[in-house]
Amino acid sequence: MQQSEHLELGFINTLRVDRHADPGIFLIAGDGIDVLLPNAYVKEEMVVDSLVDVFLYTDSEDRLVATTLKPKAMLDEFALLEVVDVAPFGAFLDWGLPKDLLCPRMLQKTPFKVGEKRFVKVVYDEQTHRLVASEKLGNFFLKKVKGIKAADEVNITIITKTPLGFKCIVEDKYEGLIYHNEIFEKISLGDKRAAYVKTIRKDGNIDLSLRKAGERNSSADKVLELLKHNNGIMAYNYKSDAQLIKDVFGLSKKEFKRSLTTLADAKKIEVKDSGIYLK
Repeated sequence: MQQSEHLELGFINTLRVDRHADPGIFLIAGDGIDVLLPNAYVKEEMVVDSLVDVFLYTDSEDRLVATTLKPKAMLDEFALLEVVDVAPFGAFLDWGLPKDLLCPRMLQKTPFKVGEKRFVKVVYDEQTHRLVASEKLGNFFLKKVKGIKAADEVNITIITKTPLGFKCIVEDKYEGLIYHNEIFEKISLGDKRAAYVKTIRKDGNIDLSLRKAGERNSSADKVLELLKHNNGIMAYNYKSDAQLIKDVFGLSKKEFKRSLTTLADAKKIEVKDSGIYLK
């Protein structure tokens, strides 16, 4: 480990133990500026001149303070966080630290409710000089896409559901969309996974697919595998509900019916009114 040169709010800092005090130990950066690590986080091995990794944020009195706990998201990172309290000026989110993260009302798209989860970004508030959450993510996405082209595999995070589909963060800096009619498996807000670029629009947004372009349809194999994992019997057939098929098999009803026909013709399954059976 190498000692951090400066104290950086919102990040993990590697600091040197400078001295012990009643409330805890003081850690120091290379430039000589120190910060308190409260007794709750002090361990025996934290002796003078040893190095400690800590996260820096502000306490209830807006003083810079250190903790050995790691939050669910650091500065400029995104996370799906639970709302634990609401107030006229904003809502408080559980981000894994004793002091909850405030999302000011002006940075909320719609009013927050206790118990729900919201996808936010941790940002720095220039006025209060503290970390806050923002649900208004549009301004944070880069509009000029570089180093990505059609058919490329990219890393995405699912952030919200819209009438068109699911919005995603692409490679932690661009905005993308997967259309509802192209989703045949269960996805949830906060999911991190791989996807494939279909097109890059002029506005900088990226249309995505969960399947690689030109990839052979393996829906029949999927049905066969699920059958094997269910003792060769499943209570589904050509008449099964489309939404149920999508939830269980991750397929459209058209794909499912085609798969049944393919497997039946190959004499690998038998389709009855009571379900499908492995031969």
